[in-house]
Amino acid sequence: MHTGLTTIVIVLSLGVLALMLVRTLKLPPLIGYLAAGIAVGPSGLAALPDNASTASLAEYGVVFLMFSIGLEFSLKRLHTMQGLVFGLGGAQMLVTVLGTTLITVGYFGNPWQIGVATGAAVAMSSTAIVARLLSERLELNSHAGRQTMGVLLFQDLAVVPLLLIIPALASSGEDLLPSLANALAQAAVVLVLLVVVGQKLMGRWLGAVVRQKSEELFMLNVLLIVMGLSWVTAEAGLSLALGAFVAGVLIAETVYRHQVAADIRPFRDVLLGFFFVTIGMQLDVAYVVNNAARVALVLVLLVGAKLAVMGGICLLAGNSRDVALRTAVQLAQAGEFGFVLIGVGVANQLIPHDVQQVTTAAMLLSMFLAPLAINRVGRMQRGLTEKEFSLRARMVQDVACHSMDCDQHVVLCGYGRVGQNLARLLAAEGISFVALDTDTHRLEEARHFGHNVVFGEASRREVLQAAGLARARAVVVTFDSLRAAERVLALVRHLHPEMPVLLRARDQSDADRLVAAGASLVVPEVVEGSFVLALETLTWLGVPGEQALERVQRFRKPGRQIE
Repeated sequence: MHTGLTTIVIVLSLGVLALMLVRTLKLPPLIGYLAAGIAVGPSGLAALPDNASTASLAEYGVVFLMFSIGLEFSLKRLHTMQGLVFGLGGAQMLVTVLGTTLITVGYFGNPWQIGVATGAAVAMSSTAIVARLLSERLELNSHAGRQTMGVLLFQDLAVVPLLLIIPALASSGEDLLPSLANALAQAAVVLVLLVVVGQKLMGRWLGAVVRQKSEELFMLNVLLIVMGLSWVTAEAGLSLALGAFVAGVLIAETVYRHQVAADIRPFRDVLLGFFFVTIGMQLDVAYVVNNAARVALVLVLLVGAKLAVMGGICLLAGNSRDVALRTAVQLAQAGEFGFVLIGVGVANQLIPHDVQQVTTAAMLLSMFLAPLAINRVGRMQRGLTEKEFSLRARMVQDVACHSMDCDQHVVLCGYGRVGQNLARLLAAEGISFVALDTDTHRLEEARHFGHNVVFGEASRREVLQAAGLARARAVVVTFDSLRAAERVLALVRHLHPEMPVLLRARDQSDADRLVAAGASLVVPEVVEGSFVLALETLTWLGVPGEQALERVQRFRKPGRQIE
């Protein structure tokens, strides 16, 4: 009775426990969901029923994942990075699939269709893990970082045709080519109709909805668009996920993409968590333990082959050994979409039980090892290639040119939301500043305001010195990342121990950590936000402004508790 409700309650409980655990251990949420699914699946405690309601939740998780990928899709970005995306990305996918197929047929004795499906799954890398690590290390704009993100973008795009090709591979030998041709033809017709008609209607429709000034109506329309287009593609004999991807692409071409992304994220994260719990449930722990040697072999082949393939492609593309190694290590693990493709292969009875179990276990282990490997190689590779040296020298020269006329100025590290507001206030007070950022879109915004912002990595010694650190009045760090802020703080303290350094923090615990590291002043956003709200509330209730400000200032003092 109430099997569906029981499933939802169990999965939600698992999600809470898993997220608490992985946050404590500083691991990606995906790892926690997979581990939770293993723990309560049929081979664990068997607490979660493996039924249609569980599978339905998982399928909708994939739908929202594909929608978010479509929402982030940008033709302009694709055009800018087309060499990296289609060159490196296409070569990595093709060589990995071919290599996996040869090993599957020649060593394990399985049909080539299984090799293609498995190769497509293991060719995927984890965007969630890699993007987070590169962002924390401030390496997204490095040469290796840009190559890595280009390959990841191609992998995301490749999922769309693969969701059609893998089911067709399950057809018999005589029906294989007709099935593939039929699937691709259907997809082409549906996509052309949706994109051609949808692009003309989507912006107008969402504009009409927005004019009603109702958040509920806007949210309901987004859900209707996602589920409606998923239903259309499913009725056309294609997958739900394909329709969701198209919905994301259509909305991405409108001015409402950022609002939709913010509104849809909770649905995506929760349902995607359900999906990864079900993936963990499918892992037969007893089988994996009994075949540990085989799992280890597949893990070595997976990681080793991806390292060799990506490293070789990078070297052929003219990269140095250092850049090739870093790019290869960043892409050597399995990814989220790999589990999606494995699931599609199993659902279409293409991938047998033993291949699924061994491959899933090896993919999971590779994702556990990925953060360790990426951080390790990052610490080992300190040398610069000639190209990187040239780019970095040019960056330092640009920073120096922007700070040449500045004296007793502020070095502003980060030109995001907080940095932009601070820059406007400094400009209004006539205080000179040099802002450093590595986001080209923010640099374009800075030109609009006439602010002195330059491309530069604030965590680099030479960049800070070029920004006139020795002549500056203070350094202000507006990064959201605690690790990035700590890097800049440590560098400034090493170069100029007496320099005032002001930083932002998410909460009081981060603020205490930065103060202990030598910060002059740290503003915890959550705490200060509460005081601003308290001040406005007291004023609104009739308390005189000076009295309200004095009261708030008393409670802002360290160690003061509200009585």
